[in-house]
Amino acid sequence: MPAKSDSISDRKKDHIRLCLTDKVSFKEKTAGFENYDFIHDAVTGVDISKISFNSDLFGKKIAFPFLISCMTGGTTEAGNINLKLAEAAEQLKIAVGVGSQRQALENNSFHSTYKIIRKNAPSVPVLGNIGAAQVLGLDSAKILYLRDLVEADAMVIHFNPLQELIQKNGEPLFAGVLKKVEILVKKLEVPVIAKEVGAGISAEAALKLLDCGVKGIDTAGAGGTSWSGVEILRNKNNENDFLWDWGIPTSRCIREIYKLKKDYKFTLIGSGGINSGVDMAKALALGADIAASARKILIELHHNGVSGVVNLINGWFDQLKKIMYLTGAENLPQFRENKLIGR
Repeated sequence: MPAKSDSISDRKKDHIRLCLTDKVSFKEKTAGFENYDFIHDAVTGVDISKISFNSDLFGKKIAFPFLISCMTGGTTEAGNINLKLAEAAEQLKIAVGVGSQRQALENNSFHSTYKIIRKNAPSVPVLGNIGAAQVLGLDSAKILYLRDLVEADAMVIHFNPLQELIQKNGEPLFAGVLKKVEILVKKLEVPVIAKEVGAGISAEAALKLLDCGVKGIDTAGAGGTSWSGVEILRNKNNENDFLWDWGIPTSRCIREIYKLKKDYKFTLIGSGGINSGVDMAKALALGADIAASARKILIELHHNGVSGVVNLINGWFDQLKKIMYLTGAENLPQFRENKLIGR
């Protein structure tokens, strides 16, 4: 058992090291935001000083529709990262996600690296996290334990068949996972969010998940971090290099899943290649309720600390206000109404 836990911890260290570089970006495919332009409103009547983003998410107040996406945990380095990410989230009054909690089920050596998030972000939404491949082998009590460990306001189940397929000692076994998700939705007592990790969620897949009762879809589309690329680099061979750019661009995921809103009530999180205020604005204009970013935030934290992350995200929302003003949108619901045109 200890050897297995150590291997998971080492894997997390490798993930952090690689994600602090640009080596794991998609090579040719993008998130697709460059394919859209905002429609300029020459007679805008918006008072930019009155634009506000205050809202509720999973029972907690947030100042901006933004999530510091699930990143890491289960290793010594992760504790310091999560502490600082939580501090930034609390200052900004935004949601923050916990990295995969799988290691926490192996032993309690790194429980503090997960608990530190709620400790330093007491008033904002915190999202727990476990992989779909692991969910299949766990009883509901274990998932409830992970929820309680981080005092989660919602639980993310991340779907990563591509990563599991390529990862050393991966678990590419997903048969029966939808039935298990349906059971968990009824037992967890907090909303369940389905998330990809970089290959995107199609409208068809989202529909199946919504029919299971999930209350959130996080696109995590292609164009940001290639997790197949991460594992290819870790494996130090290129036999799976043809899968480096595999996935559905984020912009397409958001646009197609947003159409399901007419029949389902859920939170749509737009993530995957959100690297600027303009990317974020386009994700929201395409239909996302919340935008999310991970590696860009991690790199900013590494170079400039908590203040760098706070300044970065504040700057993005200053840009969003200007874009909303120029498109004649007083609020986000208006901003989602035909403010983009395809190139």
